[in-house]
Amino acid sequence: MITQDLIINLLLILSAAWLLGSLFSRFGLPVMLGELVAGLILGPPLLNLVHDSVQLEFLAELGIFFAMFYAGMEMDPRELLEHIWPSLTAAFGGFVVPFTLGFLVTYLFGGTVYQSLFMGMGLSITAIAVQAVILQNMRIHRSSVGHIIMGAAIADDIFSLITLSVLLGLAKSGTIALSGLFFLLFKVVLFFGFTILAGEFLVPFLTKRLRDDGGKAFTFALIVALIMAELAELAGLHLVIGAFLAGQFVRREILEEKIYKVIATRFFGISYGFLTPIFFATLAFHLHFEWSGSFVLFASVITLVAVLGKLAGCGLGAKLLGHSNRESMVIGFGMNGRGAVELVVAAVVINLLYPA
Repeated sequence: MITQDLIINLLLILSAAWLLGSLFSRFGLPVMLGELVAGLILGPPLLNLVHDSVQLEFLAELGIFFAMFYAGMEMDPRELLEHIWPSLTAAFGGFVVPFTLGFLVTYLFGGTVYQSLFMGMGLSITAIAVQAVILQNMRIHRSSVGHIIMGAAIADDIFSLITLSVLLGLAKSGTIALSGLFFLLFKVVLFFGFTILAGEFLVPFLTKRLRDDGGKAFTFALIVALIMAELAELAGLHLVIGAFLAGQFVRREILEEKIYKVIATRFFGISYGFLTPIFFATLAFHLHFEWSGSFVLFASVITLVAVLGKLAGCGLGAKLLGHSNRESMVIGFGMNGRGAVELVVAAVVINLLYPA
């Protein structure tokens, strides 16, 4: 429901995000960083002028859904497949190293085994939605490095899903349900199998007859995105993976250039001009400051470990497959996009370990 409070909140968020995003852009920094700072200033961490709400959460999630579809449209699926092995090695290294370091640091600071395991998992995640927006803002999404980072982020999401299932099973019953794990893997394989078949045969057949009478091309793109998002959720994956893959379907090679530009322009304007600033601003609402010495020390060490773990793990994985030191470092730093999936995982873990 559109209320007066929602209108005022949107006005404050979009105005601050626009001003700070423009300011950060002038200094060569990503626009999303300014949008995060806008949320930090307006939200509970500082001024407390804007509070999170169901409406804002919905708009934020819709924004990242649209942005992921647009990212899929802008990236070549053949390039992703060509870089599949560097993506997998970077994802594996970038998962294992931060996981191990996060577990050790948390345990050394007095965390329990389960707390340490879940913290390690939180550090190993790369938020694919955040990653896509960063690559777009930095204008490197169409480069070979950009394709490796996106492929690695998708693989990382699958590793995280499997690990989270294992850890939740251990925390709840002390055992790993192999049947459930195999069923999860089966669903993921089935999802990607359907994705390949649909992308090669079904969608090209439909897009040959696609016209934009009354905005119907945009409607068709939305339908494809929603179907893929639902299938991704049914497979146990995040809906943004479905949105990204749907964008891969609706691409230049199978569309008239005019229709492609119409769809791309609409998705770009709605997401980057309206909804993703809300996503990044509300992301900052979840920050919590505590100034005790022990907390600051732990937070500083765990942040350092998170960044260096991704840098070392992903960079080494890329280096092993022949990439230069510079490219490996870019991939390592590029895989440090975080802040979305981890919040969901944190909420699940808190409810499990500390039930109300």
